[in-house]
Amino acid sequence: MLIHALASEMKLEAVSTEYRGHARDLGRRAAESDDIDLVVALGGDGTVNEVVNGLLHNGPHPEGLPRLAVVPGGSTNVFARALGLPNDAVEATGAILDALRDRTERTVGLGLAAGTPGTEDEGVPQRWFTFCAGFGFDAGVVGRVEQQRERGRRSTHALYVRQVLRQFLDEPHRRHGTITLEQPGADPVRDLVLSIVCNTSPWTYLGNRPVYASPKASFDTALDVLGLSKLSTPAVARYATQLLTSSPERGPHGKHAVTLHDQTDFTLHSKVPLPFQMDGDHLGLRTSVTFTGVRRALRVIV
Repeated sequence: MLIHALASEMKLEAVSTEYRGHARDLGRRAAESDDIDLVVALGGDGTVNEVVNGLLHNGPHPEGLPRLAVVPGGSTNVFARALGLPNDAVEATGAILDALRDRTERTVGLGLAAGTPGTEDEGVPQRWFTFCAGFGFDAGVVGRVEQQRERGRRSTHALYVRQVLRQFLDEPHRRHGTITLEQPGADPVRDLVLSIVCNTSPWTYLGNRPVYASPKASFDTALDVLGLSKLSTPAVARYATQLLTSSPERGPHGKHAVTLHDQTDFTLHSKVPLPFQMDGDHLGLRTSVTFTGVRRALRVIV
């Protein structure tokens, strides 16, 4: 029905993904084509991330790239919802068709992460992300959830909560963090246990409840960072409560919280390999990641 609705307004080629990375390959093919003006991604945040990385394979030059429209089809759909689209696929399709008729779009900023030169991660290819990346504790939770899903478990909020508790109990560095944040012209921020990089706000959703890790983060600025230097039991209880009660005006805060806004270039180093995730996709262990906030990277239909 969705494809029929879209095809009624435009010449449409529908392709189903067949393997991990297929959406990226399709996005790259679209970017290199001379006759594709719009790419519609129907899927969750992982599918959208692949499409974006395909579209930006040769870098951001928004006026020369196809525009992107997103129809939410995953369990959380943070990027689509952050753009203001309904979380229902049918309603979102209607909103996209209205936007196409009205010729409304916006150009959004994105995050770019790459292996840091001069480190063992130097050769890791750069990759774009649309709404968040995480290094340390939260990425470990994402990895645990992926393992459970591969075993046939459904992606539910209860599953995430269980994996947060298990990650906390197994986390060897929760009292003495191993992460250092370095940025040009500023003193390093040392001994972080957790580091969340946000390209927009909210950071995620629990059902219909938005969760704000970096309330000031926006598609119109560079990147925001939330870092925590302690995850003792009282600290976890405090920051979990702050996240659950967060708002567009106030996120996590306190003496163990570090918040940075509108950062264009910075690097996260760790003394030991730590889990790393982008847009909810666990990417294994890293010791160093360099981030770039790229303003006005891609045109999206809204």
